[in-house]
Amino acid sequence: MARSAAGKNGRHEPEGQADAAAMSNDVPEKMVFVKPAANAIRILKFLVEAGGPTRSVTISRSLGLNASTCFNILRTLVMEEVVEFDPVAKTYSVGVGLTTLVGSLLTEGQRIAAATPQMRDLADRYNITVTLWKRLGVDKIVLVKGVPSPANVRIEMAEGQRLPVLMAATGRVMAPYLGWTRKELKSGFNALRWQTPLTFEAYWDEVETAKARGWAVDRGYFTRGVQTVAAPVFDRGGEVAFTIVGVMLQGQYEGEALDEIGVALHDAGQRLTSALT
Repeated sequence: MARSAAGKNGRHEPEGQADAAAMSNDVPEKMVFVKPAANAIRILKFLVEAGGPTRSVTISRSLGLNASTCFNILRTLVMEEVVEFDPVAKTYSVGVGLTTLVGSLLTEGQRIAAATPQMRDLADRYNITVTLWKRLGVDKIVLVKGVPSPANVRIEMAEGQRLPVLMAATGRVMAPYLGWTRKELKSGFNALRWQTPLTFEAYWDEVETAKARGWAVDRGYFTRGVQTVAAPVFDRGGEVAFTIVGVMLQGQYEGEALDEIGVALHDAGQRLTSALT
């Protein structure tokens, strides 16, 4: 009988080896708990639920973690770009790297929600309202998210409002990527209503400046008394899909201080590319 069975299988299997294989299938695999990994996940969950920048000491106390352990895990998460660190405020928030990891599972609304902490950080840092505009069709933009300034006197904007694509600081950022000729841009520009008069030649100069440095300014031309600074958020194909915009009172920032906001928005726009597109 044994020879007959072996002949059917084409080989002999040692009895001990067969018994061991059967036992390995019956015994459940032992679970290993890796505490540092678990703590890292707890920290990420805490930051997501916090919805904004949080200090290390707050995180460690809330989760009952050793302060040094919490700090080292946060530093590692920053290096891996799933958490962002603000060296000025000494706070941590969810990074766009985390959004990239789960990007294919997110709806656009979830992507915008994931971008909100960065917008809130800029609003708090500079006391300005920060908005996110999306290109809509050929010649329109729509406001998809606004984070108001924490200041007592501030500008608020209603989400869902639509504007011509060439309008304000966003228009100067969008213009080079629309695929329009200069003649078409001039025709579109002439159809706009500016509260403060602006020539197309001056507008075109500002478009070229914006393309070269990566951000644009509208100094009260679109709305008198309101100054906006915009930076592009590119999609995977290199087109401008969104703009992130700082909205402030005219004269609130000038010179180097305004340049600093422009650079901060430009940097945020680059990070948001992976989160929003």
